[in-house]
Amino acid sequence: MSAATYMRFELLRAFRNRRFFVFSLGFPLVLYLLIAGPNGSEDDLAGSGISARLYFMVGLTAFGTMSGVVAAGGRIALERTLGWTRQLRITPLRARAYIGTKLVTAYAFALLTTAVLYAAGIALGVRMPAGDWLGMTGLMLLGLLPFAALGIALGHTLKPDALGPAIGGTTALLAFLGGVWFPLGDGFMADVAHGLPSFWLVQASHIAVGGEGWDATGWLVMTAWTVALTAVAVRAYRRDTERG
Repeated sequence: MSAATYMRFELLRAFRNRRFFVFSLGFPLVLYLLIAGPNGSEDDLAGSGISARLYFMVGLTAFGTMSGVVAAGGRIALERTLGWTRQLRITPLRARAYIGTKLVTAYAFALLTTAVLYAAGIALGVRMPAGDWLGMTGLMLLGLLPFAALGIALGHTLKPDALGPAIGGTTALLAFLGGVWFPLGDGFMADVAHGLPSFWLVQASHIAVGGEGWDATGWLVMTAWTVALTAVAVRAYRRDTERG
């Protein structure tokens, strides 16, 4: 099987998964409309300087894309259980193409989720220059790299019945500590959040109010998490390959 054929197969299979559409697109969208809609007149949410419409648009985009990218590990775990990955290893498909296809599929859903939440934000009155939209989106896509690595690591480590609770619990906790649901302000929780990649996903919204999105700490945190989780994912993949 060639890399192009496998990627086409994976994309078609992923976009035919109705349940994934509901939870990756429908759930964040409904939450956004329920939370941001009634607070549409709030232009300085909890002293953050950011409107509720914009803050929750970015926060729930972060939540939806983060959940979708990590959930890509669920397909890996299922394929391992069914023996599909073992079959792929006897084809000319290289390991790099296999992992790359999983990343492309995850990012395709992330872009779709982002587009849907952005459309909802615009409908509720979010406005900013085109350059700010692009800069904010670019930061968020970069910020998904550690979560993509986490999904691959979990997919090659856990079984499908354990993966669901692991993904759900992990993303829910990271979303809460990352400030998806409310600005964190100052204090212990904010100090913890500054060391988490989910926090810096949400911070991308600061571009819309003239900020740079991430400062030096943000870039350092995101780089460290990406490198560390990528190493874990590579190790998990190699160990799973040797075992299978």
